Amino acid sequence: MLAKKAPNPTDKHVGARVRMRRMMLGMSQEKLGDALGLTFQQVQKYEKGANRIGASRLQQIAHILQVPVSFFFDGAPSLPGQLSDGLTEAPSPAYVADFLATSDGLALTKAFMRIEDAKLRRRIVDLVEQIVAAGER
Repeated sequence: MLAKKAPNPTDKHVGARVRMRRMMLGMSQEKLGDALGLTFQQVQKYEKGANRIGASRLQQIAHILQVPVSFFFDGAPSLPGQLSDGLTEAPSPAYVADFLATSDGLALTKAFMRIEDAKLRRRIVDLVEQIVAAGER
């Protein structure tokens, strides 16, 4: 039996960003699959990073999801030794993308962004931080 190969971190990240954007638009995997001429299972494999998305397919997905191709790489993990202005770039916090890819994370973010009062938003963040701190005691 062959050992299952773990998805490449960049493929996982791109897939998570596809999922996040699809969910932001309220689009099902089936609807995205139909637009691409694929099954929802294939979309699922892309979103999990199990299958790599080719360049032309990624361009097609970007068009359907109404974002530039670069959107899928925002916050992507750096390759080992990848340099930016002579410095090694620190990997971005993947937990943010993971959180936004959940239905709760997306719902919370959408609702939070509809709060226009910046002071109220700050008070909500303070409240959540206090709840976390109380739970850690």
